[in-house]
Amino acid sequence: MAASTAEPLGARFVKLCAASTTSALGSGLTTIAAPLLVASRSSSPLVVSAATGIAWLPWLLFALPGGVLVDRVDRRRLMVLVDWVRVAATAVLGTAVATGRDSIPLLFAVLFTINTGEIVFRSAGQALLPSVVPRERLERANGWLVGGTTLMQQMVAGPLGGFLFVTAACSPFFVNSTTYAASAVLIGTVGGTYRSARRPTEESGPRSSVRADIVEGFRWLARQRLLRTMAVLIGLLNITLTATTAVLVLLAKDRLHLGSVGYGLLFTCMAVGGVLGSVFGDRLVARVTPTWTVRIGLVIEAGLHLCLAASHSAYLIGAAFVAFGVHGSLWNIVANSLRQRLTPPEMLGRVGSTNLFIAAGGNCLGAVLGGLVASRFGLTAPYWIAFVVAVLVSISTWRVFDRATVARAYATPPPGPVATAPGPAVSPGAQS
Repeated sequence: MAASTAEPLGARFVKLCAASTTSALGSGLTTIAAPLLVASRSSSPLVVSAATGIAWLPWLLFALPGGVLVDRVDRRRLMVLVDWVRVAATAVLGTAVATGRDSIPLLFAVLFTINTGEIVFRSAGQALLPSVVPRERLERANGWLVGGTTLMQQMVAGPLGGFLFVTAACSPFFVNSTTYAASAVLIGTVGGTYRSARRPTEESGPRSSVRADIVEGFRWLARQRLLRTMAVLIGLLNITLTATTAVLVLLAKDRLHLGSVGYGLLFTCMAVGGVLGSVFGDRLVARVTPTWTVRIGLVIEAGLHLCLAASHSAYLIGAAFVAFGVHGSLWNIVANSLRQRLTPPEMLGRVGSTNLFIAAGGNCLGAVLGGLVASRFGLTAPYWIAFVVAVLVSISTWRVFDRATVARAYATPPPGPVATAPGPAVSPGAQS
């Protein structure tokens, strides 16, 4: 944590960050445009909501095997391949819409394809990062990646996607195809090879099965108290957060008396906080310490749910969303950096994808529970339940994130170098 913030992250990271940010803009455009396209073709709430379900389904189906793939192949080349597949998928959809030959099944197939790619792309990018930037600069690098994604997906893609769709229904998908192509080109210019070293037990024997690799990743994570706790926390807190945001539109209308614009501004407040937290994240974490970054974040999470449950002030809740956005970015910076510091290079894909799987499971379960709880016990019930859960979680995990434990994690020697195929040698922490 003592590295100078002025130390450059290197040309390879700049390309990786630019690719990630560009890709995030494209994904955000399709996220906005897809429901609009479905709604223009069908008035059925079930069909419209199915678009969201199709987008989440790959996270449950392919997060774990995707992590195995990331650990078996060159991560940079895999990201390039994923991007070109998504270029083709979005171009096909854009062409179909432009020529009037689109259909809801085609849209669902494209959504399924690009979200499957997103899982692999994100997991590979996180596994690649420790080989691109120095170990002591991981917080700064993760901050830039989180900030770019937040800015593009939560602040730029919304209004731009809506504008492009109104201008021409096919244009968001063509623009998305272009962003994926730009991402593929940028990642393709990152020098070096990034294939993880095979474990000693594999060197003389046959490759283990996908199932065995997944189980190995789970077992390794389960033995790491700090990372295990953070993974369980994100899954549990995602249940309550998604449950509350699922009915937030009703709370904004009935209790806060906000219209559509006001409701959207609540998410803008969270995005503003997320960008601020990303830009200043490494300096805030260094000053506050990772221990208190996590602890204060848990308190902020509880405070947000309390505000939503008890307050009628849109201004207070807006401020709470800004604070929550800062917390979300800082949490991701600390969690990603700790995982990258503690996980052996040959397991980064699987451990990262396990976290994605747990987080996605929490989101899916929360989306279902939010409406059920609100219908059965009243509109504010999900928020009170989320507040109680956040308080209990904070109390039960407070000692897990003590200074000594986190300090040992940061002092842990870096895992062995990533093996490289013939070509430019790349080791963790090397810079261009």
